[in-house]
Amino acid sequence: MNELAVTKALRTGWILLAVSLPLGLTLEALHGLKVQVYLAGEMRREMWRLAHAHGTILGLLCLLFAALAEKHVAASARASTSRNLRVGAVLMPLGFFLGGVLNSEGDPSLGVLLVPLGGLFLLAGLVTAARAAR
Repeated sequence: MNELAVTKALRTGWILLAVSLPLGLTLEALHGLKVQVYLAGEMRREMWRLAHAHGTILGLLCLLFAALAEKHVAASARASTSRNLRVGAVLMPLGFFLGGVLNSEGDPSLGVLLVPLGGLFLLAGLVTAARAAR
């Protein structure tokens, strides 16, 4: 079970990087090609940049957990830590991305509500890992 939790964290980390890094390249291309749908919405640009940055960093966090968990996190806490980190690492950038879809100029769309939920999952995972560190 613990080995599966670490494998899931590893897979989630790679998938987040595989999605987030090309998203950053796409955003650069949209900016470089002066695509008005992207450039005209300041809120959209901000939300999508945040999605790219958080997806990349949280993907790295999942990979770091997978690399260190077996040696430094108690076996009893690995599954819950992995689950919380994975859910939070997906919800937060997804919330930022959805916040930039169909948004009004001044406010993000309702998808941004996933961001604090993802933050809570991440916080729970980090606290569990800290308490279970050996």
